[in-house]
Amino acid sequence: MKKPHFKSYSKRQLIFYTKRAVYILFAWVLVSNIFFFYEFYTLKSQNALTSSFDLQTSFFSNLIVSSLAGLIGGVFTVNLMERWLRRHVFWKALSAIIVVYIIAALLVSGIGAAYFYTDYLGKPITHPEVIDAVISFYSTFLFLKNFILWLIIVIVTLIVLMVNDKYGPGVFPDYLLGRYFMPKQERRIFMFADIKNATGIAEDLGEERYFNFLKDFFRDIAPAIVQTRGEVYQYVGDEVVVSWKMKNGLKKGNAIQCYFSMKKILKYRHKRYLDSYGYKPEFKVGYHFGNVMVGEIGQIKRDIAFTGDVLNTTARIQSLCNELGVEILVSEDFAKIATILPKGYKKVAVGTEVLRGKEHKMELYTYKKNKK
Repeated sequence: MKKPHFKSYSKRQLIFYTKRAVYILFAWVLVSNIFFFYEFYTLKSQNALTSSFDLQTSFFSNLIVSSLAGLIGGVFTVNLMERWLRRHVFWKALSAIIVVYIIAALLVSGIGAAYFYTDYLGKPITHPEVIDAVISFYSTFLFLKNFILWLIIVIVTLIVLMVNDKYGPGVFPDYLLGRYFMPKQERRIFMFADIKNATGIAEDLGEERYFNFLKDFFRDIAPAIVQTRGEVYQYVGDEVVVSWKMKNGLKKGNAIQCYFSMKKILKYRHKRYLDSYGYKPEFKVGYHFGNVMVGEIGQIKRDIAFTGDVLNTTARIQSLCNELGVEILVSEDFAKIATILPKGYKKVAVGTEVLRGKEHKMELYTYKKNKK
């Protein structure tokens, strides 16, 4: 399988991963220092600190460890872990995570201990006494305690990221706080994305290969949805329904950008699809916005559900893509408010249509590249 490289990431993707790395770095340093000062004041209140304790050296040692852990976790480890969790069965991903964590923990703890003992003993880092002290540190209770503490921090971080992927950015906090326990009305943007010629592909590939084809498709487009602050409402066969809160969808043209980001990802990976399945996924989308009722529904499998005419309208708009010969189709109302478009694109009217089940005509638009 061809591995993604740096050039395959767009500016938006790089900003997304950089921001997440900074958030993780800040959170891990903050949590680590909260524990450090909690232990310090607890020991101090019980007069358990020895005269040899040096607060400044201990603080900077902890700061070095937490900063290195945050950098490794934010820039490398967490992103790799997330990729492994997406692409491999759970036990393989878990095994890889454990190995990476142990290596990182030994490295970061060793650097922190080396700084501490160099200052504490007043000798260079290469001195035998410092080296022996660092080696002995790995058998202390302090190392074991820190090892377990950071393991918990890493696991909690991964759980937060996984839950965020499942519900979409910002949805899980709303769910946790019971925001949707009672139904409420919201104004939202919806995108219906559907694979073209899905029936023909399914008949040719067979059930198992077609299922893997869909699985790869939904997995590959996920970053585009997350990075544009979209929320996956549901998967229906070969279709995915994505929703945005108005603020999130209009900011930086997120809702429209999601479609173009999906196209870019699939274009980059089309050879892999052709090699594996003999088909590359092509899809069509429809956009609309409006008021919906949103709330928790179900008893055995509780979920957040939307109801409203806007969903039916969006589905009808998407269904006209083939008839009008376009891959993206939006309502006139949406075209008016979605003013931020990807560079080099413009909206183009494609005509007035009567949507199935509707009485009144609706002006529809698509987006095309500007002619040079």
